[in-house]
Amino acid sequence: MSRVIDLSRQSVAGLRLLLALTLVVGVVYPAVLLGVGRLVPGRADGSMIEVDGRPAGSALIGQAFDGPGWFQPRPSAAGDGYDPQSSGASNLGPNSPELVASTEQRRAAIAAREGVAPAAVPADAVTASGSGLDPDISPAYAQLQVARVARERGLPVAQVEQLVAESTGGRDLGVIGEPTVDVVTLNAALARLGDA
Repeated sequence: MSRVIDLSRQSVAGLRLLLALTLVVGVVYPAVLLGVGRLVPGRADGSMIEVDGRPAGSALIGQAFDGPGWFQPRPSAAGDGYDPQSSGASNLGPNSPELVASTEQRRAAIAAREGVAPAAVPADAVTASGSGLDPDISPAYAQLQVARVARERGLPVAQVEQLVAESTGGRDLGVIGEPTVDVVTLNAALARLGDA
């Protein structure tokens, strides 16, 4: 008889633990994460960017831009374009002849497009990010493109530099990482000014 009582006590204790964990892990924890997500500006709810009331992209995923009147992103490791289903690095190491050749090819093309020496092209302009989808470039790469974009769009350089400054994000938590420029957000701001 005492075995039956012990078994029923253990069952009730197990059921209480199951209910408590369900409440904590299934309700409280998701509610806390949702609340924290709402406090982070621009990074919740998909981070959609709109131009003229229509979705134009996400601030979290890069995309290709055709034409000299746009800021160009980092190369994508996701094949042709920025397909989020093909996220991932190229897995080519620094001694890979294929990586060295493609990097030098990109460096020469960017130097010719921007009218600078190949040595002036920043590393992020010729290498893909780890995910292959990041929309961010360095402020140095953005600054390298300002003169061309301003010329092609017939805008004052100062106005384009102001748009770059508005699209530049600082370090996470003030200390993690480096400042970056979101190319999708920057090009959306250019689109709001009018077509190139």
